[in-house]
Amino acid sequence: MLQAGGSLLVLALMLPVIGILLIMSLDARHTGKIALALMPAGLAVALAIAARVWTTQAGLEYFIGGWAPPLGVALRADGISAVMLVTTSVVIGAAGLFARAEFRQPDNQPEARAPLMFWLLLLGIWAGLNAVFLGGDLFNLYVALEMLTFAAVPLVCLSGKAETLAAALRYLLFALLGSALYLLGAVLLFGAYGTLDIALLAARIAAQANMASPVWPLALWVALALMTVGLLAKTALFPLHLWLPPAHSGAPAAASAVLSALVVKASFFLIVRLWFGMLPGLTPWLGAQLLAALGAAAILFGSVLALRQARLKLLVAYSTVAQIGYLFFVFPLAANPAASTASAALAWTGGWMQLVSHALAKAAMFMAAGLIAETLGHDRIAGLGGVARVVPITVIAFALAGASLMGLPPSGGFVAKLLLLSAAVSQGLWFWAVVMLLGGLLAGGYLFRVLSPALGPLPAGWTPAARIPRDRQAVALVLALGAVLLGFAPLKSYDLLQFGRPAIAGAVTR
Repeated sequence: MLQAGGSLLVLALMLPVIGILLIMSLDARHTGKIALALMPAGLAVALAIAARVWTTQAGLEYFIGGWAPPLGVALRADGISAVMLVTTSVVIGAAGLFARAEFRQPDNQPEARAPLMFWLLLLGIWAGLNAVFLGGDLFNLYVALEMLTFAAVPLVCLSGKAETLAAALRYLLFALLGSALYLLGAVLLFGAYGTLDIALLAARIAAQANMASPVWPLALWVALALMTVGLLAKTALFPLHLWLPPAHSGAPAAASAVLSALVVKASFFLIVRLWFGMLPGLTPWLGAQLLAALGAAAILFGSVLALRQARLKLLVAYSTVAQIGYLFFVFPLAANPAASTASAALAWTGGWMQLVSHALAKAAMFMAAGLIAETLGHDRIAGLGGVARVVPITVIAFALAGASLMGLPPSGGFVAKLLLLSAAVSQGLWFWAVVMLLGGLLAGGYLFRVLSPALGPLPAGWTPAARIPRDRQAVALVLALGAVLLGFAPLKSYDLLQFGRPAIAGAVTR
């Protein structure tokens, strides 16, 4: 089936794969140029998909080979898929521009391993992310997750240092455990319902259950639990976060930006697909509360640990642990059976706004942290004195990104947290609102820990370890400005997040 616009979905998947094939078949000196040339095309395709969803106010669908599920495999794009595709293209493109000087093949010298692997892995991550955001079949989503894992893990240890190898191995173990649990859950669902297509599963589950008093088979309960826990391990939600700080802090700055901004969001995206797409109107209320409780613990625990870090990149990594927690407030707030439609829509929109603003801000933060470390020759927070006088653009980018993470107006982070707070207050869930406010204050605390010495005087006789080109600093600044300017987006544009979303008939208390 080739729906109008469906070919765009295939093109979004094929572009990074074409780049990988070209890099492997052409001269290694052109690796970076090939990848960078494809990134604007990928952004154009993502924008075209978003425009198509916006104009039709419905999702796009494409049946591979013309075979409809359950015999065939469907690609689908709704509003949240379109937003994620555009966000991915922007961050991947920014990471490529940021890394082109660092991962450039040397002239008139033998082929270097690191640049070749970096660009191949970056395109592999891009392909895996697009496959996750467009996939409609649980097994093919498993394949996409594995592609993403095996592209992301080598980026962590690209330097080959012992500590990065240990961090990559820990990351791999958590990721494989998560994949095994996810696949086991998918097998149980296939055995119970005879299909792995999410839309067909949703129809069969809804048909089996009486919406007023649903009775779920044990296989569905167990499958949902296994798949959710497996995906939480990949998302690094507390207490399954142990792999994230060492992995992200030890990777190159461009890789850390992509890993923190995008890779951990792919598994969160799939949890949302399972809970809100596969179980329309049947979201388990107590399970949603448990996810929010883990999110609240992540905010408090991650923020406190960020305050205690001595290294800048570790501080930013633990900040990721904390900020991921906000995403999980979507589950109780958007699936509350007592909530009004408007309140649930506020929570839904706020959660995705948080995801996008965090992606832009965190990518900018990791890039800025990497540039500061290059300038100083280290990333010890106690030794940041006066760095703002040497790389002011970088420090401004770090500060603007931090302001969005704190939720200061008028940033995108402020709008996201305001929407989530409004939903929590209107539903009488005050505890989640208090945690959100406390998380903002703690974020201000660890941001102050960095900016206070950075804005101070330079030590006498100090010289920079490296001179940072302004174009690399500008990339981080543009991303940080994007996180801030997201707060100025017209309210009408938020409607995109609702297009193509399955109707929620009401959550069920479990």
